[in-house]
Amino acid sequence: MSEPRIHKLNDSVAQKIAAGEVVDRPASVVKELAENAIDAGSTALAIEIQDGGQVFLRVADNGCGIHADDVRLAFMRHATSKIGSADDLFNIRSMGFRGEALYSIAAVSRLELLTRTQDSELGVRVVMEGGVEACCEPAGCPLGTSVTVRDLFFNMPARQKFMGKPSAESAFIGIMAAKLILSHPDISVKFASGGRTIYHSPGDGSLRNAITAVYGREIAENMIPAESERGGVRVYGFIGNSETFRGNRSAEMLFVNGRMIESP
Repeated sequence: MSEPRIHKLNDSVAQKIAAGEVVDRPASVVKELAENAIDAGSTALAIEIQDGGQVFLRVADNGCGIHADDVRLAFMRHATSKIGSADDLFNIRSMGFRGEALYSIAAVSRLELLTRTQDSELGVRVVMEGGVEACCEPAGCPLGTSVTVRDLFFNMPARQKFMGKPSAESAFIGIMAAKLILSHPDISVKFASGGRTIYHSPGDGSLRNAITAVYGREIAENMIPAESERGGVRVYGFIGNSETFRGNRSAEMLFVNGRMIESP
């Protein structure tokens, strides 16, 4: 058998492989879009899904929006407003910076983006089909950005086979929404599934109120505040008392600079 020759992948295949590195299920789509919304300075964020997010999901925010001249650029790989040079990698303050989110999501879905900035009377509507632009036109819309994703992985049947049941995928997105609420109590987060509101946080900056939105008033009232600062590092949060004690770590949530971390 002769050795296989090396060849360059065509753009379509390479695009889908790259997208799969960022987007592996509906929850990762929500994560990427929500982090973009946070970086846009949003004070309110709405997440809406149907059928586990694979058929339909929408993330809408009231952030700064995308300038009309930059909308097409936002769908290009490695296009970002977060960094400009290699030195910036050592001073990252944003949730995302690689410029992969919209590019990757658009490559494996039917996507519609509506966005408007403060200084524009009209916004912009962009429709992408499997990474190919189908429409880019002026449109009336509120300040901020709304991204609607339909038929996730419609052009990647192999990836669809790895999706869980809609209830399981909904649960993953619910966990993601809860993490957003707890890590950013200053942002009002609403999560609705199948037309039913699951979470809706006030976004008033109170961590206890954020806990109430996720776990309910009874648990929130049984939480004990804890805070310490040493060597320029501040640790703060809430710890459950004996009434909320659990025998495992399933309800432990740790955040560093607004990012959820998991470490044994």
